[in-house]
Amino acid sequence: MKKALTNISTEERYGALSIHSYEELAVLHAIAKILAQPEELRDQLEKVLQEMSAHLGMQRGMISLLDREKKEVWLDIAHDINIDGMDVIYKPGEGITGKVAETGRPMAIANLGQATHFLDRTGARKHLNRSELAFLCVPIIYDDSVVGVLSADKVAQAVEDLDKELAMLSSVAELMAKAVHIRALEEENRRLRKIVGSARPPSIDIIGHSKPMQEVFGLVAQVADSNTTVLITGQTGTGKELIAQAIHMNSSRRNGPMVQVNCAAIPDTLIESELFGHEKGAFTGALQQRRGRFEEANGGTIFLDEVGELSAAAQVKLLRVLQEKKFQPLGSSRVVKVNVRIIAATNRNLEQDILAERFRADLFYRLNVFPIYLPALRERGSDIILLADHFILKYSKEMGKNVKKISSAAVEAFLSHKWPGNVRELENCIERAVLMSNGDTIECMHLPPSLQAKEKELDKKEPGKLSYVVEAQERTLILDALEETGGNQTKAAKILGTTKRIIQYKISKLDINPKLFRKKNKNSNEAD
Repeated sequence: MKKALTNISTEERYGALSIHSYEELAVLHAIAKILAQPEELRDQLEKVLQEMSAHLGMQRGMISLLDREKKEVWLDIAHDINIDGMDVIYKPGEGITGKVAETGRPMAIANLGQATHFLDRTGARKHLNRSELAFLCVPIIYDDSVVGVLSADKVAQAVEDLDKELAMLSSVAELMAKAVHIRALEEENRRLRKIVGSARPPSIDIIGHSKPMQEVFGLVAQVADSNTTVLITGQTGTGKELIAQAIHMNSSRRNGPMVQVNCAAIPDTLIESELFGHEKGAFTGALQQRRGRFEEANGGTIFLDEVGELSAAAQVKLLRVLQEKKFQPLGSSRVVKVNVRIIAATNRNLEQDILAERFRADLFYRLNVFPIYLPALRERGSDIILLADHFILKYSKEMGKNVKKISSAAVEAFLSHKWPGNVRELENCIERAVLMSNGDTIECMHLPPSLQAKEKELDKKEPGKLSYVVEAQERTLILDALEETGGNQTKAAKILGTTKRIIQYKISKLDINPKLFRKKNKNSNEAD
């Protein structure tokens, strides 16, 4: 035997099913059944490692997860190895595990005693004869990206073909890919809560550790302690108001007022009075003098929300204030000077509105001094689960319930949903789910009907790799059993450890013709 470095493509991984023995296919089928059970992901993955040890001879199995930001790999689950209290981390390219995670290519070492780059960070092989062990290590790939690493030892004398061993381990990794992906997101969020504490976002109400949100936090930190005008853009429900509050609270104006104006809610006839105030008798209904929002915000910040909805006349008046820093209340001859920091926000594309002559270019350039774009929730990756956990705690406390977690199926639904309503939609979804839940876990049945319907539609149109591999394995197992029994479905069911009814259902579903096997085996006198 010799060292092998093998790169297995997606097609080769699927094609590898045909080279597996009957015993190996039976193990893959058992693993698929384990992963289909409604259990905690950690319990499922531990059982998979146990199955590998009991029936494939793969000892000291380990599942390591990839930190997508740092590209580091940390050991999460192990079998036959005590990792309690240990924090085993591999940097990119470090050791065999780090190399597999970095390159996405499987590696096999025929003789661990000759492998100088094998680190054994757990110390599990300290008292073993490494020359008697082979080491197998494959990437766990989900959605064409490495999400983790699966590795195991095997007695060297029991290894006949390293490539076949890698193909088998790759098939196991393919089956567990989705579960490991979700597990990695869950563990990443738990680990990142500590990091969030040391690199706190600018406001306790703003939650996020994704790269897009870290960029937003950096911009907030840069602009907060200045008088620069800020324009916040992003879809409805992304949290533009929270960012405006964070800028104000982290500025030297934090002790001054922050006045919010919803520009879309003010009629054109009242916009001048609302922003700049009026004198008594300035118009019908002006029974007393009133200070405008700009004057109320003196010494602090004014937040012009939905500024893109201002009419042309209102845009002219706002532009004048931005240019001159002073104004006259309606019906008054006095000039009011203000010291106000302006933050504006919109969900519109103002540059397109300028081309359509709907928004003034000169006003846009006055507002767009320091632009901050808030990403849509679907662009924020694992922040979805981080936010969901936050809202679960919030509404569980409000409603006096004991909801603590989200089921794996619900997590998958959250991650595949497009969230057109962004964070606001997610919060409403969690509030409803907490209200409907009677236990400590949010299940798919607690999600809004629209979200459930969407996931069912996706399941029909885009079956995942897991279901593809499971179906292929089921088909191979049934074909082999029918071949062995000459098409006898009763005997085939006994071989596979199931019932004749289930075999008949699977045969119909997978479009298998048992009669073909009867023709091959003329000695089979028993018919179903």
